[in-house]
Formats: sequence, C-alpha cells, structure tokens
Amino acid sequence: METITLSSLIPIFPELFLAISAMLLLVIGVLKGNSSTRLISWGSVIAFAIALLIMTKGGIDTEPALNNMFVQTSFTFFMKLLVMAGLITSITLSVQYLYQDNIIRFEYPLLALFSGIGMMLMISANDMLSLYMGLELQSLSLYVLAAIHRDHIKSAESGMKYFILGAISSGMLLFGISLIYGFTGSTNFELIGTTLANELSLGAVIGFVFILAALAFKISAVPFHMWTPDVYEGAPTSVTALFALVPKIAAFALIIRLLFIPFASLHDQWFQIMWLLAFLSMAVGAFAGLRQNNIKRLIAYSSIGNIGYALIGLVAGGEAGLSAVMVYLTLYMVMTAGIFGIILCMRRDGYGVTDISDLAGLSRNTPWLAYPLAIFMFSISGIPPLAGFFSKYLIFQAAIESGLYTLAVIGVLTSVVASYYYLRIIKTMFFDEPDDKFDSTIESSRKLIIGLSLFVVVGFIFNPSPLIEISANAVRGLF
Repeated sequence: METITLSSLIPIFPELFLAISAMLLLVIGVLKGNSSTRLISWGSVIAFAIALLIMTKGGIDTEPALNNMFVQTSFTFFMKLLVMAGLITSITLSVQYLYQDNIIRFEYPLLALFSGIGMMLMISANDMLSLYMGLELQSLSLYVLAAIHRDHIKSAESGMKYFILGAISSGMLLFGISLIYGFTGSTNFELIGTTLANELSLGAVIGFVFILAALAFKISAVPFHMWTPDVYEGAPTSVTALFALVPKIAAFALIIRLLFIPFASLHDQWFQIMWLLAFLSMAVGAFAGLRQNNIKRLIAYSSIGNIGYALIGLVAGGEAGLSAVMVYLTLYMVMTAGIFGIILCMRRDGYGVTDISDLAGLSRNTPWLAYPLAIFMFSISGIPPLAGFFSKYLIFQAAIESGLYTLAVIGVLTSVVASYYYLRIIKTMFFDEPDDKFDSTIESSRKLIIGLSLFVVVGFIFNPSPLIEISANAVRGLF
C-alpha cells in the first residue's frame, strides 16, 4: 500500500483545490443565502481558473496518485483543460440568466463546481472504483441542475427523466464492473488489461458490454439517447448549455481511456459496437432533427449526430483517429458555446424564447446576433472553409485511412441531411418577415463568449496547425 505524502498528491492538487473552494463557497452560500449567487458564481469561475493554473504548474506526465487510482498524462491534461474551459464558459453564460428567469439559487454554481470535480476525477481515473466515484459525483450534481427550476413543470419532468434513466445506467455500470472484477480479480485498469490480454473470458466481455452501454448513455449515443431531447428542452437554458458543452467531453475521454487501456485486447468486440453506435447516432441525429421546431431540441439531436461523427474517429483509432476526435470535440464545444451565448440573448419582454420561428427577420432587427449565429450554423454543418468543416474533414480522413469507407460515406451523407436544419435557421433569420425585436440588455460576459467563439471558428481557418499538433501530442500520452 502506497504511503500518501504531500508530494504524492501533486497530480490531484487541482481537484483538491476545487473541493476546498467548493466547501468554502458553500459556507458563504449558507450564511448569506441566495443573495450570494452572483458572488459564488464568479468565485466558481475563479476557482476553475486557479485550478487550471495549478494543473499547468504541476506538470503533465506525473507519477500515479492514490495507490495508482489516479493518473495525469498529456491526454488527461488536455481533456481536463477542455472540461474546465467549458465549465468556466457555462457558468459565465448562466449568471445573468439566473436573475432573468428568477432561478436565483446559490446552489446552482456550486453544483456546477462539484460536477466539474467529478468529471476531472473521471477523466484521470485508473481504477473502476475511482471511475465510479467520479461519474456519480458528476451525475448527481447534473440531476439536480436539470430540475433546479422546481416551479417549472418541464424542468421537474426533465430532471426526473434524467434521474431515472441515469440510475439505470449507473446500475448497468456497477453490474459491468462487478463482472469485470469477478473474472479478472482486479479493478485496476493496467491489471485488467494484462489479465484480459492473457485470458479472455465470456463473462468479462459481457461485463465490458454493460460498462460500454452505461457510458453510451452519458454521451447520448443511439440507442441510449432517449433522455437527451426532453432534458435539453425542459431544463433551464443555461443548464442545457452546460449539458451540451461539458459532460460529453468527460465521458468521451473516459471511453477512449477504457477502450485503449484495460479493454485494448477486446478490440474485435468493441469495434463492432462502436461502429454501430456511430452509424445509428449519425442517422438519428440527422433525420430526427428535421422535424424539430424548438432550438434546444434541435441542438439535442445535433449533439447526438455530432457524437456519431466523433465516434467515427474513435473506431478508426490510432493517433490520426483519436487526435481527430480531440480536435472535433474542441471545436464542437467552441461552436456550441457561441450558439448558446446567442440563444440566451433571445428574450422578448423579459421572457426567453427558443422556437426557430422566433428568429424571423433577426438579420434586420438584431444583425449583430444574426450574423455570428449564421457563421456558427455554417460551421457546425460543415460548410467550408470554417472550423467545423476541418473537424469533419479530419474525422473522415482518419476513417478513409483506416479502411472505414462505408462509415465515412454514411457520415458525409448524414452531414448533408443535417445541414438542412442548420440552413433552415439561417433562412428564417435572413428571409422571413421580421418579428418583434429581442430585448437589448445583454451582459458583456455573453458578448465576450460569443466574440471568442467567433474568433476561434474563423481564426482556425488561417492557422489550424497548433490545435492539431497539440491534440496529436496529447494522444501519444495515452499509449
């Protein structure tokens, strides 16, 4: 058993700092009540920023911590960087929204903070027990966030649906872990990988399938996507932004580490499963989105389809495929942040609107919202030369290099189908008769998020190399 010293905890210092910060902010919230919501929100943003600095100073490749249950590599570093950036963005977008929709509760940023700790623990987990603890810390926080607008029936409904289905996935995960432990005698990733490489048993394969199904629920991969449209629509818009920006990145990072470390010897088994998940996710995301009139439901199906594209890179594997996945997830998070920054600005007479028809004539009423949204929609649909085109190009290129011609062709075709509902939004903004103007009071922090997202989406055209190189270097730390 490892003796825990201060130096041995260096890899986990960011998570420890966030946990201590969350406790201190919780005390402030209890003492000052909901009047401290804004203070705690910005305090949470600062805590994530400091944790990011601590992680950078602590180094990338370090010795495992907590008896080899927690690791820090270039891969986990990059993915945790994305998670913290997404959480900073989502909390920043939510501050004004909480006051506009009368959800002034100090618990909101604290739950986002605790979910972030869970995601970071989950990404760096090197043991099934630490994996489960991180996953549940994230999930329990998100269940409450989905239903935090308790006076709103749709929010309560979305929270209940998310909780029930999440409990089912949690049970599947635990059952799978128990089978893996029973047939390998260990919960450590490396030991499981060594055991399965030497002796593959049917029970371990069944346990692996249960684990994979539970994690497919977390990334909204078809057929485990059923919760996504209802939860996205019913949850408060700022919570929907959080769901769209962050949890899928953490879950995707965990899936990658599981498939290529403990379950690398099961490649022939998981290859078929992931191929099917990618195909179904792309198809459902493309065709089901055609019938949506609510923007949040539309983004839900868009996220399902985009997870399918990311899964193509995972199926392709290797440095090219996985680095393409990381570039794709990064740019998707940036584009989604910009889109939600604009959605949160869509208010009339103090009330939020989320129907596509509410965007009618936006180019004439509020052009500074219409033109950035058009750029984001062109980008996410894969129209060249914007960043979204390059991310899909890298995914399809990796698929072709790996011989996945069928999956690449399906990806291109579903991308063309999905572009219809993105272009429909642009058509509504620029060619339909103008509706009433949106409220003009918009917080500067939202303008900053929209501006930064726009800068990355357009700027990536001129210099895509840094992100591609950083992603490739991070993937090398996985193997």
